[in-house]
Amino acid sequence: MSRKHGGFVIPKNVIEIPQRQKSGPIWTQQLRVAAHCRTSTSHEEQQNSLNNQIEFYMDYIQRNPYWQFVAVYYDTASGLRPNKRPGYQQMMRDCRKKKIDLILLKSLSRFGRDTLETIEQIRRLRTMNIGVYIETGGLNTMTVSDSIIDQYAALDQAESQSRSENIKFGIRHRMRSGKTLLNHTQFLGYTKGPDSVLQIVPEEAEVVRKIFELYIQGNGVRKIKKYLESHGIKTVTGKTEWSTSTIDRMLSNEKYIGQVLMQKSFTPDYLTGKKEKNSGQLAMYLVENAHEPIIDRETFDRVQERKGHIKHTVQMEWML
Repeated sequence: MSRKHGGFVIPKNVIEIPQRQKSGPIWTQQLRVAAHCRTSTSHEEQQNSLNNQIEFYMDYIQRNPYWQFVAVYYDTASGLRPNKRPGYQQMMRDCRKKKIDLILLKSLSRFGRDTLETIEQIRRLRTMNIGVYIETGGLNTMTVSDSIIDQYAALDQAESQSRSENIKFGIRHRMRSGKTLLNHTQFLGYTKGPDSVLQIVPEEAEVVRKIFELYIQGNGVRKIKKYLESHGIKTVTGKTEWSTSTIDRMLSNEKYIGQVLMQKSFTPDYLTGKKEKNSGQLAMYLVENAHEPIIDRETFDRVQERKGHIKHTVQMEWML
C-alpha cells in the first residue's frame, strides 16, 4: 500500500536487512554446499513458494564467504516416490560423485514422507561424509546420534501426516461449499476462465461434440480414434495419436454437461499415495450448473445408455 501526503501518493520503500549468518563449525568451514526444495503440486501459490525458496537458498549460500555454491535442486512432486523426482535424483548422483559436502533442507519431509527411507538415505550420506542441515529444528546430521535422527524423522512424519489430514479437511470443506478443484491444463474443450471457472475453447469444443456425435452414430472408441487421427485432429496436449481410454473417459465426463462430481477417488494411505475409486467410502459432491456445457443433457444420457448396453453385452458374452 501507499500513503497519501499533501494530495500526493508516496510509494512504500522497503529496505531488506539481510539475515546474519549463523555461527558454528559448518558455517565457518570451507564446504561445497547445496540445497533441496520441493512442493507437492504445480498450483500457482506453491510454485511461487518454490521460486522463493530457490532464490533464498541461492542467496543464502553465496553470501557465506566460506562456502562454495553447488546448486539448488528442486522438484514439483509428491515425496512418496524418489524415482519421480529428477531434482532429488540428480542431487544424489552428485553426492555419489563427491561434489557436495553439505545439503540444506527446510524440513526433513522435503527428503520424503517415509521415515525408514529418509533415515536410510541420511545414513548413506553420512558414510560419504555428507551432512544434512535441517532448518526446522537446527539439526545437523553429522553431529547428532542415530537415535536423535530416528526420533526427529518419526516426529517429522507424524507432522507431515497431520498436515496432510488438515489439507484434506480443507479440500472437503471447499467441496461442500461447491468450490470446484479442477485441472484446466489437460482438459479438452475448456480452459481456466475468471475465478477459475471452466471456460469453453470453441475449436476444442467442436472436437468434443464430434466425438459424442460419432459414438451415437454407432462408432466405438477405436473407430473414433481412427477418425480423429486420419483427420489430423490432435489431443489436448498436442499429440497426433489418441488413446482409446481417453476417448472412453471423455464420453462419461459429466463436466461436458456443466456438472462437476467431486471426490470420485481418494487416498486411504498417505504414505503409499495410491488412489482408490470412491465406491461410497466417502461422500461425493455434485455441483450442477458449475460452468457452461458443451454437450446437451439428452445427448449425454443417450451416450451413457449406449455405453451401459455395450458393457452389459460384453459381460454376457464373456459369461457364455
